[in-house]
Amino acid sequence: MTRRARLVGFGLVTLVAIATCIRLGIWQLHRLDERRARNADVQARGALPPLSLAALHGRDSADVHWMRVQVRGRAHYEREAVQAARTQAGAPGVYLLTPVTPLAADSAGWGDTAVLVLRGYLPSADGRTWNVDAAREAPAPNDTIAFEALVTSFPPARAGAARLPSAPRAVRVLDRDTLEAIVGRPLAPVVLLALGDTVLRDVTKPARVPPPPASDGPHLSYALQWFGFATVFAIGFVAFARGQQRRRDGA
Repeated sequence: MTRRARLVGFGLVTLVAIATCIRLGIWQLHRLDERRARNADVQARGALPPLSLAALHGRDSADVHWMRVQVRGRAHYEREAVQAARTQAGAPGVYLLTPVTPLAADSAGWGDTAVLVLRGYLPSADGRTWNVDAAREAPAPNDTIAFEALVTSFPPARAGAARLPSAPRAVRVLDRDTLEAIVGRPLAPVVLLALGDTVLRDVTKPARVPPPPASDGPHLSYALQWFGFATVFAIGFVAFARGQQRRRDGA
């Protein structure tokens, strides 16, 4: 193969590599724009007046996602579950998953359907057991609770068993079907994240779990990396071409 043919071949390969890197960089910038638009939507929904718990009935989960809800209902602690192996400040614990039903005056149409409330983080040495009675937020027998929450959703289904065989009321992930079997009643298609004090002040009472931060994510840094790779390929080709030229001049 002649030097010219090698130069042309290397140039074509370099061109394809540069175009691919630039395309991937532009794709990451598009993803950044989408994420910023989603963050703006989350902030706008969070600024709306909170809904009542009863107002969630029959609503599409996508329509109310990231909206605030004023929870006032009965907590069924006897049916509670936990998400195992959670941490806060490096300490092992659990997330309390409590089924809540609206009070009688607001329960029209709900039947025995409950809404799952992630009440917060509680320390647990083994990461899967907890003291149900001590972790109550309302006295028996009515177990009425009231706080503000953020509407989130059940994550997509994952492979593998969601339930821990060693702890029948503990789950690895928030799987709706598994949690319905544990709590013994239908669950609304949303998960409410209880809002409030995220500092653990009493090891027997849950600390609220902070909402996920609205950040730009890694998309900008990824885009810059791809554009950087394109620049490296371009510089490499120029260096290769100059080396070929020097060899021809010295021949």
